Parts: sequence; C-alpha cells; structure tokens
Amino acid sequence: MPELVVGRIVRPHGLRGEVVVEVRTDDPETRFQPGVEYRTRGGQLKGAPLKAVTVRWHQGRPMIGFEGHADRNASELLRGVVLSVEIEEEELVAEEDEVHDTLLIGLTVVDKEAGEVGTVARVDHGAAYETLVVKRKGQTPALIPFVADMVVEVDLEAETVRVDLPPGLLDL
Repeated sequence: MPELVVGRIVRPHGLRGEVVVEVRTDDPETRFQPGVEYRTRGGQLKGAPLKAVTVRWHQGRPMIGFEGHADRNASELLRGVVLSVEIEEEELVAEEDEVHDTLLIGLTVVDKEAGEVGTVARVDHGAAYETLVVKRKGQTPALIPFVADMVVEVDLEAETVRVDLPPGLLDL
C-alpha cells in the first residue's frame, strides 16, 4: 500500500509528552485522530510506528500524545520525525495540477540541457515550496525546487519529471 506524508513533529509541548505537528496534508481532521497509527521516518525512532492516543488542536496545529511517550523527555526523541499513513490507491488521485509526493518517488528527472539528472529519492517540504531530492550516480544528491519555473512536466506514464534548470544549479 502506498504511504502519504501527513506531518512532521516540530517539538514537544508541555510536560505530558504531547508534541506539536506541522501539517502536510489537505485533510488534517481525518489524518490526525486518536487511534491512528503512523509510519515514521527520521529522528531517533529508526522507523518504529507511533500510535496517537490524544489529539487536540492549538493555533491551527495538532498536538498529539503518542503511546509510550508520556513525558517531555520521551517526546523530545520525536523531534523532526516525519509521519505518514497507509492509503488506498484510489486516494492518490489528485487535482489536475497536483501530484502526490508518493507518485514522484522513483521518477527519472530529465533536464532540458543536461539530460538525465537522476531519480527522485524523496520530496522535502519547506515553508515556501517543496524540494525534489534527486539521487545521482556517484555524486551528492541534487536539490531541485518543485516550482513552475523549473518543473516543466510530470509524466507519470513515462515515469519522468522534465525540468528546465538554471545554469549552475546541479553544480551545488
């Protein structure tokens, strides 16, 4: 089953083990509920799942208490962890100009000038835009902003992302 990234743990909140979560989903009320089990990536968990025990909202963000993390010290280990949920294939259908992160992973990135750049390893979410992290053979990963000026086309059938990169971007 595919996974959908729904949030990232920002920091602990209070003394009871709750954490503040940065929302990365268009349906937060459904994705953040008591009883939901999340897959994890990053942080110190080594991929161990987390199960939500409590969820409350504060200033537009969910504050979640997870099973086994009942105090501030335990929840400190969760800082930076990315949360995802398993979804059905049908849920991957997006609006016309949208593509779910899950579908981008593994696509070949092809630049107008440089040719094949590499393969999308993951999508990082920033405050202003998403960034494609592209794995390249024998080189450091390329970081390509997922913005209209650079990403020309995402062709899921051909399994490619066509880009038009400014000179020097791949040299970083």
